[in-house]
Amino acid sequence: MAFLKLTEQNVAGKTVLIRADMNVPFKDGSISDDTRIRASLASIRYCLDNGAAVIVMTHLGRPTEGEFRPEDDVAPVAAHLGSLLGKEVKVLNDWRENRPALQAGDVVMLQNVRINKGEKKNDLELGKAYAALCDIFVNDAFGTAHRAQASTEAVAQAAPVACAGVLLAAELDALGKALKEPARPMVAIVAGSKVSTKLTILESLADKVDQLIVGGGIANTFLLAEGRAIGKSLAEADLVGESEKIMAKMAAKGGSVPLPSDVVTAKEFAENAAAEHKAITEVADDDMILDIGSQSAAALAEILKNAGTVVWNGPVGVFEFDQFAGGTKALAEAIAQSQAFSIAGGGDTLAAIAKFCVTDQISYISTGGGAFLEFLEGKQLPAVAVLEKRAA
Repeated sequence: MAFLKLTEQNVAGKTVLIRADMNVPFKDGSISDDTRIRASLASIRYCLDNGAAVIVMTHLGRPTEGEFRPEDDVAPVAAHLGSLLGKEVKVLNDWRENRPALQAGDVVMLQNVRINKGEKKNDLELGKAYAALCDIFVNDAFGTAHRAQASTEAVAQAAPVACAGVLLAAELDALGKALKEPARPMVAIVAGSKVSTKLTILESLADKVDQLIVGGGIANTFLLAEGRAIGKSLAEADLVGESEKIMAKMAAKGGSVPLPSDVVTAKEFAENAAAEHKAITEVADDDMILDIGSQSAAALAEILKNAGTVVWNGPVGVFEFDQFAGGTKALAEAIAQSQAFSIAGGGDTLAAIAKFCVTDQISYISTGGGAFLEFLEGKQLPAVAVLEKRAA
């Protein structure tokens, strides 16, 4: 991929508009995880250290365009960013009517971009309005790179210069390394509640990887395809045929989709549910499979320890509940101990990595969810494509 990079630009005396992904979670009115804000600091600091003024724009939550609600206000995000930078970061609500006059070293933030009419429809006039604020536009929001929206795509068309930020460039480099020239054997972990939401990714990865590990409701659907009883576990019976095709594709190339021989079950999905460890052949009609068992976890850990490349998207059990966290913990620790180049992405995956304290032992942690999956699938990301077009 050929695109301009922020670190190649002379930003001295210029105003740089950075599209960041600071869509952070809140709990009881406070930011509960600032990972995305911290991940955006490198580009902001590069600009400040090299004499630029910075305008940050981000989305937050799922607001209705044209309607401002207090919970959609980016002010808490700006305040937290300011505390990390050691300077005030004002929020601009009327930036279209009053273009900000900034000095080198200033940092401001536009109000939640998804409140702006035309944002999601990639309105060119809105993109031009964003672009009019800056000398250089920087896309540093990998998490939204799969969306063609005014703050990711239209603005890049209209800006005097459009380039990739430190985070976005690093994401694309890491993903490219993992998929285009992977060290072998290559192992992918794809887990989640539904096969349907990740079917095309599973099919695409089956062409690329040597072992394909599935987890969660996806694994339950594959277990059905293997003829196993899964009780009242979450699964999609109508996709058994597709699961069989994926297993056949892996088998034809000498690989496999290793499924659990033992599981952890409960009679209900609840934080205080009693966990039972049993062989897959012992699952009762009223059981819910909520994790893989210790024997299965050990077998998968062995595969991961011997891998050359690991791509991880999704926990293999309900890791939020400690009694059903053993499988995901075992896999996280195996990846951490492996010499493989490992790349992990997706919100639940990042939460599991943090819970099991292996953050520093994963080669690269992607901040993207949907973008991460679409890249794995081989799709072109619109916000990246426009940067490549501008650089051509």
